[in-house]
Amino acid sequence: MTENEQERNIASYSKFSRISMIIVSMLLIFVGPTYVPYVMGKLSIDGFVSTGVGAILFIAGLVFLWFLVKKKVITA
Repeated sequence: MTENEQERNIASYSKFSRISMIIVSMLLIFVGPTYVPYVMGKLSIDGFVSTGVGAILFIAGLVFLWFLVKKKVITA
């Protein structure tokens, strides 16, 4: 991909959508493995299932964050 195509990909995201995607990624990473198993435990769902769901949300957040870095939505 050329430099111009990369700049167009970054420019195609509005500032609001970039911030929203970063917030969703952070929520998946931090809230997924902490509060989701807690809430599922309060709903009397098995601990193994709630831990698995939390781990899946954590991994999904990391993959989404990696996608944002690769697409250069998050830059230094």
